[in-house]
Amino acid sequence: MSIILSVDDEPSILELRRIVLEQAGYEVLSACDGLEALRMFDANTIDLVLLDYFMPEMDGEAVANEMKRKRLSSAKTSSVRF
Repeated sequence: MSIILSVDDEPSILELRRIVLEQAGYEVLSACDGLEALRMFDANTIDLVLLDYFMPEMDGEAVANEMKRKRLSSAKTSSVRF
């Protein structure tokens, strides 16, 4: 089963994503900020990250850059902005 890490500072968005993705058959991990997301990213084999861009303390771009830096040599990564 693919694991998706959903990161957003809005609890309602995290819950909605979790419900929809679990119904589609995915395992979903949720983080409410960038630091929690990085801890989960380090502790799990994540297949996809859904990352909010505008978050307090550590924005989505900083989180994505840190994830890419950590996995650059061990996994293929890509990012899509919209």
